[in-house]
Amino acid sequence: MRILIVEDEPLLAAQVIQALAEADYAVDHADNGRDGCHLGNVETYDAVVLDLGLPLMDGLTVLRKWRADGRRMPVVILTARDNWHDKVVGIDAGADDYLAKPFHMEELLARVRALIRRAAGHASAELVCGAVVLDTRSSRVTVDGVVISLTSHEFKVLSFLMHRQGELVSRTALIEHIYAQDHDRDSNTIEVFIGRLRRKLPPGLIETVRGLGYRLTGPA
Repeated sequence: MRILIVEDEPLLAAQVIQALAEADYAVDHADNGRDGCHLGNVETYDAVVLDLGLPLMDGLTVLRKWRADGRRMPVVILTARDNWHDKVVGIDAGADDYLAKPFHMEELLARVRALIRRAAGHASAELVCGAVVLDTRSSRVTVDGVVISLTSHEFKVLSFLMHRQGELVSRTALIEHIYAQDHDRDSNTIEVFIGRLRRKLPPGLIETVRGLGYRLTGPA
């Protein structure tokens, strides 16, 4: 899963980026509204953490531009403005959630997880596909109740497929959602990660649709 952080306070931005990276998200960052708006329009994100008080272009303007351009990624507004009027304005502008500073990092992570789950149509924090259970809170994966060890990129691939269980996912989509903007994106590595996952998961769970991509399929 790939997250965009648009925050101009260097220390806070660094803390949020670190927390999200440690939770196995790919993270991009912009320190002003103009660059953040551009990234949101040209890159693919599963969620955005957006500050309102930004230089060059304020957060509400950024959000309104995204929604006017048809960008539908979930957005949580992050701001020091803690009154009902600003919350209403933010939600009306297209925000999906609102978190006032100061905040606990665990709360931000929980809200991001919830936004991503809801956007994919999942209500529970545990994603289930047959014998496989992925706990989005702990980044733990079990097969028949036994914890399996995954690398960060293996987890990112599986998490994206689990969120879109039953859907055909192209290799391009996987690349866009598991790598940050500045990462060297080698499409051949996707096949490597899929191969490794197949050796750790029940047979037939990950289906290859030749020339199109992959599909995570549960038991019939």
